[in-house]
Amino acid sequence: MLEGAKSIRVRAATIASAGAAIDIGNVLSSSIHSVARNPFLAKELFGYAILDFALTEAIALFALMMVFLITFIFRSQKEMYL
Repeated sequence: MLEGAKSIRVRAATIASAGAAIDIGNVLSSSIHSVARNPFLAKELFGYAILDFALTEAIALFALMMVFLITFIFRSQKEMYL
C-alpha cells in the first residue's frame, strides 16, 4: 500500500509540473505572437501574461502541496500501526 502511494505522489507531482510548464510555454508563445501583431497593446498583454503565469504557478504549487500532504498522511498512518 505504501509503495503504491509513493508511486501515485511521484506521478501527480510530475503531471502537475509538466502541465504548468506546458501552459507557461503556451502563454509566452501567445504573448509574443500578440505583441508581434499589435505592438501598441504590449503593456496590457504583459499584464495578462503575468496574471496567467501567477495562476499557473499557483496550480502547480497546490498540486505539490497535495503531494506533500499525501506523503505525511501515509507516513503518520504507517507509524500509527507500528
